[in-house]
Amino acid sequence: MPRIVSLLPSATEIVCALGFERDLVGRSHECDFPASVKRLPALTEAKFNPAGASAEIDQRVKQIVREALSVYRVDAPRLREFRPDVIVTQSQCEVCAVNQSDVEAAVADWLGTRPKIVSLAPYALDDVFIDMQRTADALGAPARGVELVGSLRARLAAIADRARKQANSRPTVATIEWIDPLMAAGNWMPTLVEMAGGVNLFGAAGEHSPWMKFDELAARNPEVILISPCGFDMNRAAEDLPALTSRPEWPRLGAVRERRVFMADGNQYFNRPGPRIAESLEILAEIVHPELFGFGHEGTGWRRL
Repeated sequence: MPRIVSLLPSATEIVCALGFERDLVGRSHECDFPASVKRLPALTEAKFNPAGASAEIDQRVKQIVREALSVYRVDAPRLREFRPDVIVTQSQCEVCAVNQSDVEAAVADWLGTRPKIVSLAPYALDDVFIDMQRTADALGAPARGVELVGSLRARLAAIADRARKQANSRPTVATIEWIDPLMAAGNWMPTLVEMAGGVNLFGAAGEHSPWMKFDELAARNPEVILISPCGFDMNRAAEDLPALTSRPEWPRLGAVRERRVFMADGNQYFNRPGPRIAESLEILAEIVHPELFGFGHEGTGWRRL
C-alpha cells in the first residue's frame, strides 16, 4: 500500500474517506479531521503569527506575499524521513495552505525515486469532485473514487431538488469569508447557495473570493447573511464581529432586523473542499430554508447571531 503524506486538511479528509487513513504517515499542521489523524506528525508550519485580529493577520500574510515568499514552511528533512510514495497538496490558494511549489522545492534534491505529487485545484464545485477522483486514481483505487463522488453528488442533488421544488421564495444571501477587511465567498460557495435555495449576491462560482466594501453589502441589503471566516471556528470568528456590528449601518440591514444573520464554522465546513461539502450544503439549507430542512447542525456547525 502507498505511504501517503497529506499537506491539506481537505485532502486528508478525502484520503480517509477513500479508505486510506491507515496509510497516512504525515500531515499538515492544520489537518485535524477525522480526529484520529492528529496522531500523525505535522510536517508544515505557518511563517506568520496566526494570533490577533483579522486585520492584523491579513496584513502579516499580505506582507509575506508582497515579498514573494511562501506563507508556509515544509519540514523537508523530516518529510524525507517518512519516505512517502504520494504527497497530496494544492495549487488553488497561496495563502490557504502549503502549495505545489513548496512541496516541489522540498523534494527537489531527493535522490532515487521521488514521490508522486498530487496537486488539488478546487475552484468550482465540480472541481472538488474531480479532485476526489484524481486522488483515488493516484492511490490506485479509482472505483473508490467513483463510489465516494457518486454518493456525495446524490446527497447534494437531493437537497437542491427539494429546494427548487418546494421553496416558496429564494432569499438573497451574502456569505462573508473574512471580516476585516471584508471578503465575500467565491469558488464553490455561490453554487452551494443556489443549491440551498438562495440567491447569491457576492462572489462568482469558480472564481477566487473577492474583496468587498461594507457599503456594497449595505447597498445590496441581503435577506440572509452568513459569516464563516476562512480558517476560523465560530468562537474565533466571533472575536472579530465588532468590525461589522459596530458600524452604524449594521442595525439597519434587513438580515439584521429579521434576525437572519448566522455564524458558521468556516474552518471545518465551507472553506474545506472535501467530503464534508455535503454537510456544508446541509448547513446552508437549514439556514436559508428552515421550513424545509433540519439536519441537526445548529449549535455545532452554525448558530444565529
